[in-house]
Amino acid sequence: MKINILAVGRLKEKYLTDAVAEYVKRLRPFSTVEIKEVPEQKSVDDEGEKLSALIPRDSWVCVLDVGGTELTSEEFASRLEGLMVEGKSQWAFIIGGAFGISDRLRAESDFRLSLSRMTFTHQMTRVILVEQIYRAFKIIRGEKYHW
Repeated sequence: MKINILAVGRLKEKYLTDAVAEYVKRLRPFSTVEIKEVPEQKSVDDEGEKLSALIPRDSWVCVLDVGGTELTSEEFASRLEGLMVEGKSQWAFIIGGAFGISDRLRAESDFRLSLSRMTFTHQMTRVILVEQIYRAFKIIRGEKYHW
């Protein structure tokens, strides 16, 4: 299992980098996680091109998008488990920058996920995403963490 998180911009605050590092560490028994960043660009289309170039071949692609589908943690876990059953072992989660995600990436993705109807910074989104991926694996295995 290989999870790629492709994001615009660098995490600047230590508390955010520490949180992401902690969940990436917790994910090691379940998956390899690689985080790749592209610098902020002048437009979401330019960012989209840079992000698109980083998507590994044969990946299931999930764009984080405020207009995407909202799922409960259990529904998210079920979706990821379904991908595993289908033999999809390479996943790419894409987090846009401060101004969102390009229409091209939206159209080319396999799934558009909204973490909430609320707006989060793209930096905070990275923390929430890795925590939810970790939670999903714990749910799939029936292990303690998710009550």
